[in-house]
Amino acid sequence: MEYSQLEPKVIWKNFEALNSVPRPSKKEEKVIKFIKEFGENLGLPTTVDEVGNVIITKPATAGMEDRQPIVMQSHLDMVCQKNNDVDFDFETQGIQMYVDGDWVRAKGTTLGADNGLGVATIMSILESNDIPHPELEALFTIDEETGMTGALALKPGQLKGEILLNLDTEEDDEIDIGCAGGVDVTASAKFDLEEAKGDTFKIVIKGLQGGHSGMDIIKGLGNSNKLLGRFLFLGLDNQIQLSLIDGGSLRNAIPREAKAIVSVENSEIFSKNIEQLKSEILEEFASLEKDLIINIEKTDSSEKVISIEDSKKIIFAINAAHNGVFRMSPDVEGLVEASNNVARVELKNGEIKILNLTRSSVESTKWEVANQLKSAYESNALKTEFGGSYPGWKPKPEAEIIKVMAELYESNFGEKPMVVACHAGLECGIIGANYPKMEMVSFGPTIKGAHSPDERASVSSTQKFWKYTQEILKNIPKK
Repeated sequence: MEYSQLEPKVIWKNFEALNSVPRPSKKEEKVIKFIKEFGENLGLPTTVDEVGNVIITKPATAGMEDRQPIVMQSHLDMVCQKNNDVDFDFETQGIQMYVDGDWVRAKGTTLGADNGLGVATIMSILESNDIPHPELEALFTIDEETGMTGALALKPGQLKGEILLNLDTEEDDEIDIGCAGGVDVTASAKFDLEEAKGDTFKIVIKGLQGGHSGMDIIKGLGNSNKLLGRFLFLGLDNQIQLSLIDGGSLRNAIPREAKAIVSVENSEIFSKNIEQLKSEILEEFASLEKDLIINIEKTDSSEKVISIEDSKKIIFAINAAHNGVFRMSPDVEGLVEASNNVARVELKNGEIKILNLTRSSVESTKWEVANQLKSAYESNALKTEFGGSYPGWKPKPEAEIIKVMAELYESNFGEKPMVVACHAGLECGIIGANYPKMEMVSFGPTIKGAHSPDERASVSSTQKFWKYTQEILKNIPKK
Protein backbone atom coordinates (compact mmCIF):
# COMPACT_ATOMS: atom_id res chain seq x y z
CA MET A 1 0.00 0.00 0.00
CA GLU A 2 1.22 3.51 -0.79
CA TYR A 3 1.47 5.79 2.24
CA SER A 4 -0.79 8.30 0.44
CA GLN A 5 -3.65 5.79 0.78
CA LEU A 6 -3.21 5.37 4.53
CA GLU A 7 -5.77 6.54 7.04
CA PRO A 8 -6.23 9.15 8.29
CA LYS A 9 -5.57 10.52 4.82
CA VAL A 10 -5.48 14.13 5.97
CA ILE A 11 -2.56 13.43 8.35
CA TRP A 12 -0.50 11.48 5.83
CA LYS A 13 -1.23 14.07 3.11
CA ASN A 14 0.14 16.85 5.28
CA PHE A 15 3.05 14.73 6.48
CA GLU A 16 3.97 13.97 2.88
CA ALA A 17 3.85 17.67 2.01
CA LEU A 18 5.97 18.54 5.05
CA ASN A 19 8.51 15.80 4.31
CA SER A 20 9.02 17.15 0.80
CA VAL A 21 10.57 20.25 2.40
CA PRO A 22 14.17 20.03 3.73
CA ARG A 23 14.22 20.94 7.43
CA PRO A 24 17.50 20.21 9.24
CA SER A 25 17.89 21.89 12.63
CA LYS A 26 19.27 25.43 12.30
CA LYS A 27 18.50 25.39 8.56
CA GLU A 28 14.72 25.73 8.67
CA GLU A 29 14.27 28.63 6.23
CA LYS A 30 12.40 26.50 3.69
CA VAL A 31 10.02 24.91 6.18
CA ILE A 32 9.31 28.24 7.89
CA LYS A 33 8.27 29.60 4.50
CA PHE A 34 6.19 26.46 3.87
CA ILE A 35 4.23 26.74 7.13
CA LYS A 36 3.81 30.52 6.81
CA GLU A 37 2.30 30.10 3.34
CA PHE A 38 0.11 27.26 4.61
CA GLY A 39 -1.47 29.54 7.22
CA GLU A 40 -1.83 32.48 4.86
CA ASN A 41 -3.44 30.31 2.18
CA LEU A 42 -6.08 29.30 4.74
CA GLY A 43 -6.76 32.99 5.39
CA LEU A 44 -5.69 32.64 9.03
CA PRO A 45 -3.64 35.26 10.93
CA THR A 46 -0.05 34.09 10.60
CA THR A 47 3.08 35.59 12.15
CA VAL A 48 6.77 34.68 12.14
CA ASP A 49 8.77 35.97 15.10
CA GLU A 50 12.36 37.19 15.01
CA VAL A 51 13.92 33.71 15.32
CA GLY A 52 11.53 31.92 12.95
CA ASN A 53 8.79 30.48 15.16
CA VAL A 54 5.49 30.49 13.27
CA ILE A 55 2.18 31.20 15.04
CA ILE A 56 -1.12 30.64 13.25
CA THR A 57 -4.35 31.53 15.05
CA LYS A 58 -7.82 30.16 14.42
CA PRO A 59 -11.03 31.21 16.17
CA ALA A 60 -13.16 28.79 18.15
CA THR A 61 -15.72 26.77 16.22
CA ALA A 62 -19.42 27.40 16.89
CA GLY A 63 -20.39 26.39 20.42
CA MET A 64 -16.79 26.23 21.68
CA GLU A 65 -16.33 29.91 22.45
CA ASP A 66 -16.70 29.33 26.21
CA ARG A 67 -13.77 26.89 26.41
CA GLN A 68 -10.27 27.76 27.55
CA PRO A 69 -8.08 28.91 24.65
CA ILE A 70 -5.38 26.42 23.73
CA VAL A 71 -1.95 26.25 22.11
CA MET A 72 -1.12 23.23 19.94
CA GLN A 73 2.64 23.00 19.56
CA SER A 74 5.20 21.00 17.58
CA HIS A 75 8.70 21.70 16.27
CA LEU A 76 9.55 22.10 12.59
CA ASP A 77 13.11 20.77 12.54
CA MET A 78 14.18 17.12 12.35
CA VAL A 79 17.23 15.05 13.24
CA CYS A 80 19.19 14.26 10.07
CA GLN A 81 20.81 10.83 10.22
CA LYS A 82 21.53 8.41 7.39
CA ASN A 83 23.22 5.08 6.89
CA ASN A 84 26.81 5.40 5.70
CA ASP A 85 26.03 3.71 2.38
CA VAL A 86 23.18 6.10 1.55
CA ASP A 87 23.74 9.09 -0.72
CA PHE A 88 21.35 11.75 0.58
CA ASP A 89 21.47 15.52 1.09
CA PHE A 90 19.13 16.64 3.88
CA GLU A 91 19.47 20.29 2.85
CA THR A 92 18.12 19.78 -0.67
CA GLN A 93 16.14 16.52 -0.78
CA GLY A 94 12.75 15.49 0.57
CA ILE A 95 12.43 12.36 2.72
CA GLN A 96 11.70 9.18 0.73
CA MET A 97 8.97 7.28 2.58
CA TYR A 98 7.52 3.80 2.19
CA VAL A 99 5.08 1.49 4.00
CA ASP A 100 6.34 -1.62 5.77
CA GLY A 101 3.33 -3.41 7.28
CA ASP A 102 2.06 -1.21 10.11
CA TRP A 103 5.03 1.11 9.84
CA VAL A 104 5.96 4.08 7.70
CA ARG A 105 9.72 4.29 7.21
CA ALA A 106 12.27 6.25 5.19
CA LYS A 107 14.79 4.83 2.75
CA GLY A 108 18.04 4.81 4.71
CA THR A 109 17.44 8.05 6.64
CA THR A 110 15.53 9.39 9.59
CA LEU A 111 11.82 9.71 8.81
CA GLY A 112 11.07 13.04 10.48
CA ALA A 113 8.00 11.70 12.27
CA ASP A 114 9.68 13.34 15.26
CA ASN A 115 8.05 15.87 15.22
CA GLY A 116 6.60 15.92 11.73
CA LEU A 117 3.52 13.91 12.63
CA GLY A 118 2.74 16.49 15.29
CA VAL A 119 3.13 19.30 12.75
CA ALA A 120 0.94 17.44 10.24
CA THR A 121 -1.75 16.93 12.89
CA ILE A 122 -1.87 20.62 13.73
CA MET A 123 -2.02 21.46 10.02
CA SER A 124 -5.00 19.09 9.72
CA ILE A 125 -6.85 20.85 12.54
CA LEU A 126 -6.13 24.26 11.04
CA GLU A 127 -7.55 23.33 7.64
CA SER A 128 -10.57 21.42 8.98
CA ASN A 129 -14.13 22.71 8.71
CA ASP A 130 -15.89 20.09 10.83
CA ILE A 131 -13.68 19.43 13.88
CA PRO A 132 -14.88 21.25 17.03
CA HIS A 133 -12.14 23.10 18.92
CA PRO A 134 -11.68 26.14 21.18
CA GLU A 135 -9.83 29.27 20.22
CA LEU A 136 -6.54 27.93 18.92
CA GLU A 137 -2.96 29.11 18.50
CA ALA A 138 -0.81 26.76 16.45
CA LEU A 139 2.80 27.20 17.54
CA PHE A 140 5.51 25.79 15.27
CA THR A 141 8.93 26.19 16.88
CA ILE A 142 12.37 25.94 15.30
CA ASP A 143 15.61 24.22 16.36
CA GLU A 144 14.19 21.94 19.03
CA GLU A 145 16.65 19.16 18.30
CA THR A 146 19.92 21.04 18.66
CA GLY A 147 19.34 23.88 21.07
CA MET A 148 15.66 24.62 21.82
CA THR A 149 16.40 28.11 20.57
CA GLY A 150 12.88 28.58 19.22
CA ALA A 151 11.25 27.87 22.56
CA LEU A 152 13.93 29.86 24.41
CA ALA A 153 13.21 32.92 22.24
CA LEU A 154 9.46 32.96 22.95
CA LYS A 155 8.56 36.06 24.91
CA PRO A 156 5.92 36.49 27.61
CA GLY A 157 2.69 37.72 26.06
CA GLN A 158 3.24 36.19 22.62
CA LEU A 159 0.75 33.43 23.43
CA LYS A 160 -2.77 33.87 24.82
CA GLY A 161 -3.62 30.21 25.36
CA GLU A 162 -4.25 28.79 28.83
CA ILE A 163 -3.54 25.14 27.94
CA LEU A 164 -0.62 23.86 25.85
CA LEU A 165 -0.90 20.57 23.98
CA ASN A 166 2.58 19.49 22.94
CA LEU A 167 2.44 16.73 20.28
CA ASP A 168 5.98 15.37 20.71
CA THR A 169 5.59 12.16 22.73
CA GLU A 170 6.44 8.84 21.07
CA GLU A 171 4.29 6.23 22.85
CA ASP A 172 0.55 6.47 22.23
CA ASP A 173 -0.42 5.11 25.67
CA GLU A 174 1.55 7.82 27.49
CA ILE A 175 0.49 11.21 28.74
CA ASP A 176 3.65 13.13 29.55
CA ILE A 177 3.53 15.69 32.31
CA GLY A 178 7.25 16.34 32.85
CA CYS A 179 10.63 16.07 31.13
CA ALA A 180 14.36 16.43 31.56
CA GLY A 181 16.43 19.55 31.10
CA GLY A 182 19.80 19.50 29.41
CA VAL A 183 23.15 21.16 28.84
CA ASP A 184 25.74 20.84 26.07
CA VAL A 185 29.23 19.99 27.32
CA THR A 186 32.05 20.55 24.82
CA ALA A 187 35.70 19.67 25.40
CA SER A 188 38.47 20.78 23.04
CA ALA A 189 42.22 21.16 22.69
CA LYS A 190 44.93 21.58 20.05
CA PHE A 191 48.13 19.53 20.08
CA ASP A 192 51.33 19.69 18.08
CA LEU A 193 51.96 17.15 15.33
CA GLU A 194 55.01 14.97 14.67
CA GLU A 195 56.12 12.05 12.54
CA ALA A 196 54.74 8.61 13.47
CA LYS A 197 57.11 6.24 15.24
CA GLY A 198 55.34 2.93 14.58
CA ASP A 199 53.02 1.00 12.31
CA THR A 200 49.64 2.42 11.29
CA PHE A 201 46.29 0.79 12.09
CA LYS A 202 42.76 1.71 11.09
CA ILE A 203 39.93 0.82 13.50
CA VAL A 204 36.33 1.02 12.27
CA ILE A 205 33.18 0.43 14.35
CA LYS A 206 29.78 0.40 12.64
CA GLY A 207 26.37 -1.29 12.62
CA LEU A 208 25.22 -0.12 16.05
CA GLN A 209 21.54 0.73 16.51
CA GLY A 210 21.97 4.30 17.70
CA GLY A 211 18.82 6.10 18.79
CA HIS A 212 17.51 8.93 20.94
CA SER A 213 20.10 9.96 23.51
CA GLY A 214 17.37 10.59 26.08
CA MET A 215 14.57 8.09 25.54
CA ASP A 216 16.89 5.22 24.51
CA ILE A 217 19.73 5.81 26.98
CA ILE A 218 18.21 3.35 29.45
CA LYS A 219 18.59 0.50 26.95
CA GLY A 220 22.37 0.29 27.38
CA LEU A 221 22.97 0.40 23.62
CA GLY A 222 26.50 0.45 22.26
CA ASN A 223 28.14 3.87 21.96
CA SER A 224 30.69 3.77 19.14
CA ASN A 225 32.86 6.48 20.73
CA LYS A 226 33.13 4.65 24.03
CA LEU A 227 33.82 1.33 22.31
CA LEU A 228 36.53 3.00 20.26
CA GLY A 229 37.98 4.41 23.47
CA ARG A 230 38.45 0.88 24.79
CA PHE A 231 40.54 -0.08 21.77
CA LEU A 232 42.63 3.07 22.05
CA PHE A 233 43.21 2.46 25.75
CA LEU A 234 44.59 -0.97 24.88
CA GLY A 235 47.31 0.74 22.85
CA LEU A 236 48.74 2.68 25.78
CA ASP A 237 51.23 -0.11 26.45
CA ASN A 238 52.33 0.02 22.81
CA GLN A 239 53.30 3.70 22.54
CA ILE A 240 50.10 4.64 20.68
CA GLN A 241 49.94 7.90 18.73
CA LEU A 242 46.67 9.28 17.41
CA SER A 243 46.27 10.62 13.91
CA LEU A 244 42.49 10.77 13.34
CA ILE A 245 39.25 10.05 15.19
CA ASP A 246 35.83 10.47 13.59
CA GLY A 247 32.97 9.17 15.73
CA GLY A 248 29.27 9.98 16.02
CA SER A 249 27.44 13.03 14.72
CA LEU A 250 24.71 14.86 16.65
CA ARG A 251 24.56 15.46 20.39
CA ASN A 252 21.07 14.01 20.71
CA ALA A 253 21.81 10.80 18.81
CA ILE A 254 23.56 7.80 20.35
CA PRO A 255 26.61 7.37 18.07
CA ARG A 256 26.46 4.37 15.73
CA GLU A 257 29.79 4.62 13.91
CA ALA A 258 33.37 5.61 14.71
CA LYS A 259 36.81 5.21 13.18
CA ALA A 260 40.38 5.96 14.18
CA ILE A 261 43.80 5.94 12.53
CA VAL A 262 46.64 5.35 14.96
CA SER A 263 50.32 4.52 15.03
CA VAL A 264 51.70 1.91 17.47
CA GLU A 265 55.03 0.34 18.25
CA ASN A 266 55.17 -3.37 19.07
CA SER A 267 52.45 -3.87 16.47
CA GLU A 268 52.39 -7.67 16.78
CA ILE A 269 51.49 -7.48 20.47
CA PHE A 270 48.95 -4.74 19.75
CA SER A 271 47.34 -6.81 16.97
CA LYS A 272 47.00 -9.82 19.23
CA ASN A 273 45.52 -7.84 22.13
CA ILE A 274 43.14 -5.81 19.99
CA GLU A 275 41.73 -8.93 18.30
CA GLN A 276 41.11 -10.40 21.74
CA LEU A 277 39.25 -7.25 22.82
CA LYS A 278 37.25 -7.31 19.61
CA SER A 279 36.04 -10.84 20.42
CA GLU A 280 35.14 -9.81 23.96
CA ILE A 281 33.15 -6.75 22.85
CA LEU A 282 31.26 -8.71 20.19
CA GLU A 283 30.33 -11.25 22.84
CA GLU A 284 29.29 -8.53 25.32
CA PHE A 285 26.87 -7.01 22.79
CA ALA A 286 25.81 -10.21 20.98
CA SER A 287 22.19 -10.06 22.16
CA LEU A 288 21.77 -6.27 22.00
CA GLU A 289 23.75 -5.14 18.95
CA LYS A 290 23.36 -7.98 16.48
CA ASP A 291 24.68 -5.95 13.52
CA LEU A 292 27.81 -4.62 15.24
CA ILE A 293 30.87 -4.77 12.97
CA ILE A 294 34.45 -4.07 14.11
CA ASN A 295 37.19 -3.93 11.48
CA ILE A 296 40.87 -3.59 12.39
CA GLU A 297 43.57 -3.55 9.76
CA LYS A 298 47.10 -2.40 9.13
CA THR A 299 47.24 0.45 6.65
CA ASP A 300 49.65 2.87 5.04
CA SER A 301 49.47 6.50 6.08
CA SER A 302 51.72 9.50 5.68
CA GLU A 303 49.62 11.59 8.04
CA LYS A 304 51.33 13.11 11.04
CA VAL A 305 50.33 12.16 14.57
CA ILE A 306 50.23 13.75 18.00
CA SER A 307 52.78 12.75 20.62
CA ILE A 308 52.52 9.67 22.80
CA GLU A 309 51.94 11.83 25.87
CA ASP A 310 49.23 13.97 24.26
CA SER A 311 47.55 10.86 22.79
CA LYS A 312 47.43 9.47 26.31
CA LYS A 313 45.55 12.59 27.50
CA ILE A 314 42.87 12.20 24.82
CA ILE A 315 42.47 8.47 25.43
CA PHE A 316 42.16 9.01 29.18
CA ALA A 317 39.57 11.76 28.57
CA ILE A 318 37.39 9.59 26.31
CA ASN A 319 37.50 6.68 28.72
CA ALA A 320 36.93 8.80 31.85
CA ALA A 321 33.88 10.61 30.46
CA HIS A 322 30.67 9.14 31.85
CA ASN A 323 28.29 7.76 29.26
CA GLY A 324 24.80 6.36 29.79
CA VAL A 325 22.49 6.45 32.81
CA PHE A 326 23.96 8.42 35.71
CA ARG A 327 21.09 8.11 38.16
CA MET A 328 17.58 6.65 38.20
CA SER A 329 14.82 8.74 39.74
CA PRO A 330 14.12 7.83 43.36
CA ASP A 331 10.60 9.24 43.03
CA VAL A 332 9.31 7.94 39.67
CA GLU A 333 9.74 4.22 39.05
CA GLY A 334 11.62 3.41 35.84
CA LEU A 335 12.48 7.04 35.04
CA VAL A 336 16.08 7.99 34.26
CA GLU A 337 16.86 11.07 36.32
CA ALA A 338 20.25 11.94 34.82
CA SER A 339 22.42 10.73 31.94
CA ASN A 340 25.13 11.73 29.50
CA ASN A 341 25.73 10.93 25.84
CA VAL A 342 29.33 11.11 24.57
CA ALA A 343 27.96 12.01 21.18
CA ARG A 344 30.77 13.20 18.92
CA VAL A 345 34.53 12.74 19.02
CA GLU A 346 36.58 14.40 16.28
CA LEU A 347 40.37 14.56 16.07
CA LYS A 348 41.85 16.08 12.92
CA ASN A 349 45.14 17.90 12.30
CA GLY A 350 45.91 17.86 16.00
CA GLU A 351 42.60 19.43 17.06
CA ILE A 352 40.29 17.41 19.30
CA LYS A 353 36.63 18.19 20.03
CA ILE A 354 34.28 16.05 22.13
CA LEU A 355 30.55 16.86 22.17
CA ASN A 356 28.27 15.67 24.98
CA LEU A 357 24.60 16.12 25.86
CA THR A 358 23.88 15.90 29.58
CA ARG A 359 20.26 15.50 30.67
CA SER A 360 18.49 15.52 34.02
CA SER A 361 15.03 16.15 35.40
CA VAL A 362 16.73 17.61 38.50
CA GLU A 363 18.73 20.78 37.89
CA SER A 364 21.34 20.09 40.57
CA THR A 365 22.04 16.60 39.22
CA LYS A 366 22.38 18.01 35.70
CA TRP A 367 25.24 20.19 36.87
CA GLU A 368 26.74 17.37 38.92
CA VAL A 369 27.12 15.29 35.74
CA ALA A 370 28.36 18.28 33.73
CA ASN A 371 30.99 19.10 36.36
CA GLN A 372 32.14 15.48 36.51
CA LEU A 373 32.68 15.62 32.75
CA LYS A 374 34.58 18.87 33.13
CA SER A 375 36.79 17.21 35.76
CA ALA A 376 37.51 14.27 33.44
CA TYR A 377 38.34 16.50 30.49
CA GLU A 378 40.26 19.32 32.13
CA SER A 379 42.42 16.93 34.16
CA ASN A 380 43.60 15.75 30.73
CA ALA A 381 44.30 19.24 29.33
CA LEU A 382 41.02 19.66 27.39
CA LYS A 383 39.24 23.00 27.80
CA THR A 384 35.57 22.49 28.71
CA GLU A 385 32.63 24.76 27.91
CA PHE A 386 28.94 24.58 28.82
CA GLY A 387 26.22 25.86 26.47
CA GLY A 388 22.59 25.53 25.46
CA SER A 389 21.36 24.89 28.99
CA TYR A 390 17.59 24.55 29.30
CA PRO A 391 15.34 23.67 32.25
CA GLY A 392 13.29 20.57 32.83
CA TRP A 393 9.52 20.56 33.10
CA LYS A 394 8.20 19.98 36.61
CA PRO A 395 5.04 17.82 36.63
CA LYS A 396 1.68 19.24 37.76
CA PRO A 397 -0.37 16.04 38.00
CA GLU A 398 -3.34 17.89 39.49
CA ALA A 399 -3.89 20.00 36.34
CA GLU A 400 -7.47 19.72 35.05
CA ILE A 401 -6.44 18.99 31.44
CA ILE A 402 -4.46 15.94 32.59
CA LYS A 403 -7.48 14.54 34.41
CA VAL A 404 -9.67 15.18 31.36
CA MET A 405 -7.22 13.46 29.03
CA ALA A 406 -6.78 10.44 31.31
CA GLU A 407 -10.56 9.95 31.53
CA LEU A 408 -10.98 10.35 27.76
CA TYR A 409 -8.26 7.80 27.07
CA GLU A 410 -9.83 5.22 29.35
CA SER A 411 -13.34 5.76 27.98
CA ASN A 412 -12.18 5.57 24.35
CA PHE A 413 -9.62 2.77 24.55
CA GLY A 414 -10.71 0.69 27.53
CA GLU A 415 -7.55 1.03 29.58
CA LYS A 416 -5.78 3.60 31.69
CA PRO A 417 -2.97 5.60 30.09
CA MET A 418 0.50 5.86 31.54
CA VAL A 419 0.81 9.30 33.12
CA VAL A 420 4.57 9.81 33.13
CA ALA A 421 7.55 12.09 32.94
CA CYS A 422 10.15 11.36 30.25
CA HIS A 423 13.92 11.53 29.96
CA ALA A 424 13.92 13.72 26.89
CA GLY A 425 13.99 17.41 26.19
CA LEU A 426 10.51 18.71 25.51
CA GLU A 427 9.93 22.38 24.98
CA CYS A 428 7.27 22.56 27.69
CA GLY A 429 9.74 23.38 30.46
CA ILE A 430 11.19 26.29 28.53
CA ILE A 431 7.80 27.65 27.46
CA GLY A 432 6.54 27.22 31.01
CA ALA A 433 9.28 29.50 32.33
CA ASN A 434 7.60 32.42 30.54
CA TYR A 435 4.05 31.12 30.98
CA PRO A 436 3.99 29.72 34.54
CA LYS A 437 0.18 29.62 34.73
CA MET A 438 -0.25 27.67 31.51
CA GLU A 439 -1.28 24.03 31.98
CA MET A 440 0.79 21.72 29.78
CA VAL A 441 0.66 18.15 28.57
CA SER A 442 2.44 16.15 25.86
CA PHE A 443 1.15 13.18 23.87
CA GLY A 444 1.59 11.66 20.42
CA PRO A 445 1.53 8.57 18.20
CA THR A 446 3.95 5.67 18.58
CA ILE A 447 7.30 6.35 16.91
CA LYS A 448 10.21 3.92 17.23
CA GLY A 449 13.91 4.49 16.54
CA ALA A 450 13.75 8.28 16.61
CA HIS A 451 17.03 10.04 15.78
CA SER A 452 18.24 7.02 13.78
CA PRO A 453 17.70 5.71 10.22
CA ASP A 454 15.52 3.03 11.79
CA GLU A 455 12.92 5.67 12.73
CA ARG A 456 9.41 4.44 11.96
CA ALA A 457 5.87 5.59 12.69
CA SER A 458 2.98 3.24 13.45
CA VAL A 459 0.01 3.56 11.08
CA SER A 460 -2.53 2.09 13.50
CA SER A 461 -1.21 4.25 16.31
CA THR A 462 -1.52 7.38 14.17
CA GLN A 463 -5.19 6.51 13.60
CA LYS A 464 -5.66 6.10 17.36
CA PHE A 465 -3.83 9.38 18.03
CA TRP A 466 -5.97 11.29 15.52
CA LYS A 467 -9.17 10.05 17.15
CA TYR A 468 -7.83 10.92 20.61
CA THR A 469 -6.75 14.40 19.54
CA GLN A 470 -10.21 15.23 18.25
CA GLU A 471 -11.81 13.98 21.47
CA ILE A 472 -9.47 16.16 23.53
CA LEU A 473 -10.31 19.25 21.49
CA LYS A 474 -14.05 18.65 21.98
CA ASN A 475 -13.59 18.32 25.75
CA ILE A 476 -11.30 21.20 26.61
CA PRO A 477 -12.50 22.59 30.00
CA LYS A 478 -14.61 25.70 30.12
CA LYS A 479 -13.16 29.05 31.07
